[in-house]
Amino acid sequence: MSAADAVAAPPPVRKREIFGWAMFDFANSSYTTVVITAVYAEFFTEHVVPAGAARDSYWSLAIVLSTVLALGLSPLVGAICDKSGRKKVYLLGTTAACSLATAALALVGPGDLGAGVALVALSNAAFMLSESFCASFLPELATEKTMGKISGLGWGLGYFGGLASLLLVGSIVGGEGPGEVGRTQRAMVVTALFFTASSLPTLLLVRERGRPAPGFEGAGLGRLLRAGLGELKQTAGLARQHWVLFRFLLAFMVYMAGLEAVIKFVGIYARSELQFGMGDLQTLFVILQFSAAGGAFAFGLVEARIGAKPTVLATLGLWFVAVMAIYGLGALSAAAGVEPKRLFFAVALLAGTGIGATQSSSRTVVGLLAPPERSAQIFGFWGMFSRLGTILGMSFGVAADLLHSRRTALLLVASFFVAGAVLLWPIPIDRPSRARA
Repeated sequence: MSAADAVAAPPPVRKREIFGWAMFDFANSSYTTVVITAVYAEFFTEHVVPAGAARDSYWSLAIVLSTVLALGLSPLVGAICDKSGRKKVYLLGTTAACSLATAALALVGPGDLGAGVALVALSNAAFMLSESFCASFLPELATEKTMGKISGLGWGLGYFGGLASLLLVGSIVGGEGPGEVGRTQRAMVVTALFFTASSLPTLLLVRERGRPAPGFEGAGLGRLLRAGLGELKQTAGLARQHWVLFRFLLAFMVYMAGLEAVIKFVGIYARSELQFGMGDLQTLFVILQFSAAGGAFAFGLVEARIGAKPTVLATLGLWFVAVMAIYGLGALSAAAGVEPKRLFFAVALLAGTGIGATQSSSRTVVGLLAPPERSAQIFGFWGMFSRLGTILGMSFGVAADLLHSRRTALLLVASFFVAGAVLLWPIPIDRPSRARA
């Protein structure tokens, strides 16, 4: 090997880098758990939205706006990131934006609907972009054989991060739950600080292995932007070239709609339909986080033996059963002689097993199919299709308001998992990963 080759060769991957990369899932889970799922979502629908308004629809609007913003930026910024070879800069910027916007939610009080929607949209868009940038490091840190295990490690740690942040915020909000306006506002600052502090191992330990694309050494932002726009114009050709990947992303979008509907509304559903207090919510998310962490680790090992596609299909089956069990919760609890709240905890244990496994296995598929030289761009598309799934999933809120029944709207969620499995079934994912037409 020549001296030039030695200089150009990427540094070896160390265990501390893998730990640092996985810690970003630990960090950003604080945002999704506290803001999007368990605490702020219910505060938003009960206090920020004026009385008498379509509360679920306004929450859906905030999520959709954030998703559209991330959707438009993900592939563009991903392409720019690949050209510049500076992934960590974009990861740092989006992490900071999410943390600052989350802290600013402390300034949103009852009736401040415009500010609440805008800050949820900004913080969630930044969160989604940061997730894609962190995921784009995976092909550089793992081999095809270890990718599933490393991805599962990240998702597993993520659920412990969500649990830790929820317990911390629960001690601030107190037993009265999100109805305590001032306490919930202060909890947003604590969540932002938790996210920032927990992301430091990623920002400090993971090394930048990217190299500028030929001819883009030292290129300015303007040239990178033009190049990124040019890359976007080639999307159709990229889809034809990597047809297995894009067929998978379509199926991924559909079943993610179901998953996103559950994640974005489970806290609201539990509070309004089952009269959960803050203590009940903490118990629920302890169950979800531990089962999800265990599911991510366990299915990571299963995936290594049977492959990513059968693993995803198995988790979609779990989700369908769980959602239909919630739909029939009243009848099931009466037949079993069990209080509905306790049966809901049991269903949550089943559903939680599939949360991390579904997302981790899906990320593994993208990592296996992504060309190394386009990893940030491809993970940008992964983010884009995930966001499309979010938009589709937010139809749950509109359906619940139109039907005046969140329970009936669960049938829509179940249909997303069935349709996603039907689309995924015939895709030849196990063929050579860089399949081309």
